Amino acid sequence: MSDFILATRGSELARVQSRMVREGLVRAWPHLTVHEDVVRTTGDRHPEENLTALGGSGVFTKELEAALFDRRASAAVHSLKDLPVDLPFGLALGAILPRGAAGDVLVSRQPGGPAGLPAGARIGTGSPRRAGMMQALRRDTEVVPIRGNVPTRIGRVAEGKFDAVILAAAGLERLGFPADGPFLIGPLMLHAFPLTSFLPAPGQGAIAVEVRDEDVRAREMVGVLDDGETAAAVRAERSVLRAIGGGCHLALGALGRVDGGRLHLEAVLFDHSGGEPKMAALSGAREEAEELGIAVAAMLLL
Repeated sequence: MSDFILATRGSELARVQSRMVREGLVRAWPHLTVHEDVVRTTGDRHPEENLTALGGSGVFTKELEAALFDRRASAAVHSLKDLPVDLPFGLALGAILPRGAAGDVLVSRQPGGPAGLPAGARIGTGSPRRAGMMQALRRDTEVVPIRGNVPTRIGRVAEGKFDAVILAAAGLERLGFPADGPFLIGPLMLHAFPLTSFLPAPGQGAIAVEVRDEDVRAREMVGVLDDGETAAAVRAERSVLRAIGGGCHLALGALGRVDGGRLHLEAVLFDHSGGEPKMAALSGAREEAEELGIAVAAMLLL
């Protein structure tokens, strides 16, 4: 077999996720040689810029997709929550890996989670969804925009620039940080607290492998990595996002879960004007994931 090239971002988390894909491919196809092509995206080149100012949707994915179009890569590895719901013509999702922990985690200098934060605490997040949920929990805190990779954001808490940051549980775990409990950064003890009342971003915790639609070999290779339950859940979540008409940075939380062949979907939409968030939930057949997402979106928009 010839070489198989995975396009990936260069962050530590992206490389870990690319390695997960590579290891899965080699297990399935022992004679396959898999290499990485590290690509710098717009979001990576401008780490301090607001994502909306950079163009919002696709700032972490367009250059990886260009590597596919240019045939420099056989497949591209993404955090699914970064991937726009509508892919460019000629590209397709070849696989969704089994999902990691889907939830959010508060990493803080004080124990006790949100209740343990002092009044006026500075909480870092670049997500409108996380900002809305945090403000709903603790209106006496200050939510401050933050960019940077997971270790950088944790480091800013350790340095005292923030009292806490909100991070994805899957990213923490994949990098070897705990998603629940105390841990040391140098001599300082930080505290990870799962935010169980938060709904994640659509696709959060899932790894996507994107391929050229016409590349039958690549589709066959990566297709063995696809997890049906995860794929159904995230299809429903992304269907909500598509139906509402928002990008990756919409203040929307959605979580799908397959249980006994049934797909359960819940979602929350935050009002930018500060009104009460809207919530909706439905269950249906796993095969009707996209229709379920459309129905939940309609309920949120009433």
